Amino acid sequence: MIIEKQSIISGKTYQMELDITQQQLNDFVDGISGLAQDAFPHLSCDERQFIISGIHPVEWNELFGELEK
Repeated sequence: MIIEKQSIISGKTYQMELDITQQQLNDFVDGISGLAQDAFPHLSCDERQFIISGIHPVEWNELFGELEK
């Protein structure tokens, strides 16, 4: 599914296609599924960070360097 989020750092809007369902996203947003790594164990750190903060991996790398995998 395509997720659109606004970065909490830059305010820019980004989109990513992620292998999640609307129900998984709803459960995470509602606090039902716990932490991002528990809700989406199959996603990369970059993808989970995007869901949490809206920070796109390119933006993250420009600001902080690469996330550990």
